[in-house]
Parts: sequence; structure tokens; C-alpha cells
Amino acid sequence: MIVDADREDEATAALWESGTCGVEVRPAAAGRVELLAYFELDPDPPALERALPGALVAPVPVPEVDWLARFRGGFRPFRVGGFLVAPRWEAPAPRHQLLVVDPGRAFGTGTHETTKLCLEVLEELASRRPLGRTLDLGAGTALLAVAAERLGAAPVVASDIDPEATAASRHHAALNDARLQVVRADGGRPFRAGSFDLVLANLMALLLIDRAQEIRALVAPGGALVVSGLLLDDVPPVRDAYAACGTPRERTLGEWAALVFDAPHAFPSADAGPPR
Repeated sequence: MIVDADREDEATAALWESGTCGVEVRPAAAGRVELLAYFELDPDPPALERALPGALVAPVPVPEVDWLARFRGGFRPFRVGGFLVAPRWEAPAPRHQLLVVDPGRAFGTGTHETTKLCLEVLEELASRRPLGRTLDLGAGTALLAVAAERLGAAPVVASDIDPEATAASRHHAALNDARLQVVRADGGRPFRAGSFDLVLANLMALLLIDRAQEIRALVAPGGALVVSGLLLDDVPPVRDAYAACGTPRERTLGEWAALVFDAPHAFPSADAGPPR
């Protein structure tokens, strides 16, 4: 559709009323604009012409695009600290800090700021002490669990409630030749209190707050807890939910943050219950 530029809002409204799924606006010649509208069902061009007198309305075929292939074609290896994150079709010869990802799958590729923050925190923790028994809670692709295993953590558990996520975790464990225990579980409830020297919880802020007591109970004396997935505005309420863990070290990248708690003693939990 082509209309005068000052009728762009009117034309956009008419297209939405006609059932468009989305509108793209491009400049056209002589003070006009071109609106490309996408429809699941065939629209009614004559009805649009009646609604917008003077508009030029014509159907345009939508080319078949392999969006997955296009995305993969644009995904290149990149570094996060000492790690090299590479797609499986471009992964170089295995090295100690290579993380192989399959970007065609869900649950993350390592490009998100929260994942990058957690990878940097893992390197920082590993430089200070052995990571020991590690739990990646809400693991998704288990990229963080693989990174922990690369840095010497053992045993490493990748846990998620979503069966597609646990399938992705197993897939990435195999791609990276990483020794992971992949578990389908609801949060921290299935695990024994104090079982882990390091707990990684890269989750939504509301879930971190709701499950704070059960998550902090998982950390053994002398261990560490990393909570991530936080927008900067989420930091105060999440920090308050974990106040019993002490004062965290805060790491930020763009609009996102991660909190790192050290546990010289076991983190208290009002409802941890007996070990399971």
C-alpha cells in the first residue's frame, strides 16, 4: 500500500482493522510512504481502497525464507572472558574453554547478557577456589553447566522442569563431551539441603524471589550462590529476598545484573526441612 506520508497513521489503523499481523513502513517517492502489511488470511484490497481513497493497494507475494538457515548463517564464534562460544558447524578443535552451542535450538545461545555475566562470574570463582559440586538450576541448554565442568567443577547437575530444556541440556552435553547429570526437576525441592558448593540460578526475578528459601538452602557451607536473569530494577527486591545470605557482589552488563553470594556458613532457610 502506498499513501501520502501524512496519512501513515490512518493507513496503519485501517490495516490493523483488516486483520494484519504486522506492518512495515518504508519511504516512497514524492512525500509518500509504502506500507507492507502481512496477513495470515487473504485481505480484501477493494475494501482497503474504499477505506483509504487515493491509496494504491496491491498484493505482494511473500518469499519463502528459511529463517533458521539465515539465523545460523549470521551466528559467528564470539568470546566471553576466556571462553570461546562457537556454533557446532564452526567449532574449532576442542580446547579447554570452548563452548559449543546449537543455535537452532531453544533456551539460549550464550549471547544474552545474563549468560555472559554468569560465564564471567564462573571464571572469577574458579580463579579463587575449586568450584566443587555444582548445580545449574533452570539449565536450559546447560551452557553454564558445561562451562562449570570446563573449569573443573564436579559433579555437575543440570536441572530444569521443562522436558524440552532437559533434552537441550543432554544435546549440549554431548556436543561438548561434558560429564553432566541432567535432571528434570521442579526448582530446588528434589535436592538435599546443603548439597552443592556452587548453585547457579539464571532465572526470572519473580521465580527467584518466590523460591528464595529453597534455593539458598541448597548451598553448602563455604559455597557460593549466583542469581542472575535480573533487570537492573529487579536487583533491590531480589537482594532483599536473599538478605539472609549477606551482602552480594553485584555484576552488571547493559540493563542486566547478577548477584554473587558467598557462604562462609550454610545459608539459613526457614522451611528447608529435613535433607532428602
